[in-house]
Amino acid sequence: MSRMRLKTAVWPVLVVAAVMGVTSLAMQDPVRLRADVPQPELAGDLASTVKAIDSELARIWAKEGLSPAAPADELAVLRRLSLALLGTAPSLEEIRRFEADTAPRRLQRWTAAYLEDVRFADYFSERLARTYVGVEAGQFILFRRDRFKGWLSEQLKNHRPYDEIVRDMIASNGVWTDKGQVNFLSASYANDDFDENKLAGRTVRAFLGQRIDCAQCHDHPFTHWKQPEFEGLAACYGQTRVSIVGIDDNPKQVYKVEDRKTLQDREIAPMVPFCQEWFPAEGSPRQRLAEWVVHPDNKRFERAIVNRVWGLLFGKPFVANLAVDDLPDPDDAGMADETRMLDLLGKDFRDHGCDLRRLIQVVAASQAFRLDSRISGLDEHDAARAECSWAVFPLVRLRPEQVIGSMLQASSITTIDQNSHLLTRALRFFRERDFIEDFGDPGENEIGDRTGTIPQALLRMNGELSAELTKANPVNSSGRIAGAASTPESCVEICYLVCLTRRPTDEERAFFAAEIPKKRGDARHSEVADLFWTLFNSPEFSWNH
Repeated sequence: MSRMRLKTAVWPVLVVAAVMGVTSLAMQDPVRLRADVPQPELAGDLASTVKAIDSELARIWAKEGLSPAAPADELAVLRRLSLALLGTAPSLEEIRRFEADTAPRRLQRWTAAYLEDVRFADYFSERLARTYVGVEAGQFILFRRDRFKGWLSEQLKNHRPYDEIVRDMIASNGVWTDKGQVNFLSASYANDDFDENKLAGRTVRAFLGQRIDCAQCHDHPFTHWKQPEFEGLAACYGQTRVSIVGIDDNPKQVYKVEDRKTLQDREIAPMVPFCQEWFPAEGSPRQRLAEWVVHPDNKRFERAIVNRVWGLLFGKPFVANLAVDDLPDPDDAGMADETRMLDLLGKDFRDHGCDLRRLIQVVAASQAFRLDSRISGLDEHDAARAECSWAVFPLVRLRPEQVIGSMLQASSITTIDQNSHLLTRALRFFRERDFIEDFGDPGENEIGDRTGTIPQALLRMNGELSAELTKANPVNSSGRIAGAASTPESCVEICYLVCLTRRPTDEERAFFAAEIPKKRGDARHSEVADLFWTLFNSPEFSWNH
């Protein structure tokens, strides 16, 4: 079915759903919407760890001669959390609940609550899956990306320790439709065989945060990696095969490579490039590799996930000017100062059972995550130093799914989640998929600077979806705000909360309130819809700040 035919078929269903839900929705006043405040459990020693992280930040700032930016408004921090963990800005329902929560440490409680939300597991599993299996669908018969993502989401929901998750990806056997984790392996299956070189390179980049791919063909020109070391890693996958029981290992299979000088095949034994004592003598090559990767003394493992989680929360990895998967060696004395934070967070991560939720809570509670994105009194050079030193929250352009997720959520007063009507969730899926296809997907190398394009801006300004989401009706935000708000000023304030997760400045409130009729009716609906469109297309909407 073509996209146009699909949309034509879906819209009547939406109308039916709207009629079914309009009565109950209309009874909820968007000005006074309330719900229970989440009360998840917090780790008892979280405060001491955050204090240590903040002390390290203070050391960095003192060394650079910088004063940090002022603390950000807590609504801005809530927006950052929601975008990073759920892929969307918070709903008005959530904002009302957050503001009703007046107990101490509410941001920590809300972080913990978001981490228990099914939306977190679903969204974060997609972000991580891009690192582990890429974004391509691959060979459908032997590779099921959806099964891998579903499996990874379940591991996050069940609080599975990260080292166990990685061990399963590398060492598991089974059928890709039943054992979702083996799709980490089958993602590299092509031309009736596994690509051991691709698996070796991805293993080190994804789980150890380093790039050794150049050593596939020759000794690395800039670092110490040698070609035999890469070949030994690839040999760890040399016995992997597809059999009648799915993916397993053939213990009789010998891994060989063609010698580029003699053109003769050479047998390569499974080996690792450093710390051979971590490489067990027993088990299949993949099982031994998995134990080596997650070994408690392997600092590369903890550094890699710490740096990646930091990047997913901030939009940039911790170590400035280095890609998220291009970290220095732990024994690189020249980079010891720049990587002290990674080691602090890494030790806490290990000490608490490789708990991803704990790691996210610590980073989100740090002073760096809660600073304003604006800092005054600095020239361009010092402002750049402040951002590299985490003395100011970095401005980062939203990812495509965050843009469309925020647009869709802003069109609804209540939270769109797993408890929403099936039709609401289905419509979100189709709209999000089509928007990302048109907007452009950044692919698996997702953490880093992204530039906006003219076609992307035009899609938001003139796209069919933008007009559909902003046009006032009895169910969506703009229609309900226009019909329920008592004054033009109230209309403006709620629109700003829904779209930008903040209240308007006095100047903004006065300017837009003058355009909105005091009386409810078609004229007010039209002006509120125009305000929604304006906020959707403002630069502020498409940046994390």
